[in-house]
Amino acid sequence: MDAHQARSLHEDRLMKLANVTGVGTGRDEDSGQDVIVVFVTHRVPRDRLRDEDVVPDTLEGVPVRVLAIGEVDAQDGGT
Repeated sequence: MDAHQARSLHEDRLMKLANVTGVGTGRDEDSGQDVIVVFVTHRVPRDRLRDEDVVPDTLEGVPVRVLAIGEVDAQDGGT
């Protein structure tokens, strides 16, 4: 299964996790491997999260990367 398929399969569940603001796919800068990217407001140590809010390391064999991006606000497209 590729990263896009795995993301589609798990996106709804991932979006319900604490601090998650988005889910996408990308390429790992070090390995060049396709990955699922989970965007969070801020990183929280694993031991401070409830088990059900931990982002998995892999999904369907595809590596998962967590990227802290801060708070996300909607932008008005007008001038």
